[in-house]
Amino acid sequence: MITVTVWKRDGESYKIESSGHAGFAEKGRDIICAAVSALLVNTVNSIDSFTDDIIHVVSEEGYLSLEFIVGPGRDSGLLIDSLMLGLSQIQDSYDRAYLKVIVKEV
Repeated sequence: MITVTVWKRDGESYKIESSGHAGFAEKGRDIICAAVSALLVNTVNSIDSFTDDIIHVVSEEGYLSLEFIVGPGRDSGLLIDSLMLGLSQIQDSYDRAYLKVIVKEV
């Protein structure tokens, strides 16, 4: 199962962590892993390319962490909202045994 945890402070996301593998299909054919990875990597690249926010990213096999050092600004907030929409749609379209999205307000 992929677990994506989003930490929010005052309603704004400041850290996102994804870990695990969906287990929907064999490695290289797992459409849920591919979709979640594409959404996460695109979000990181978009924040880096299109905003002035500063993020710290750790990425390795089966794990990605994104944490705002400066931000999130309005544009990053919109990109995070888009990420959450995509993740929610994947979670709702497939058995929740493959993807679990957790939001923590701190």
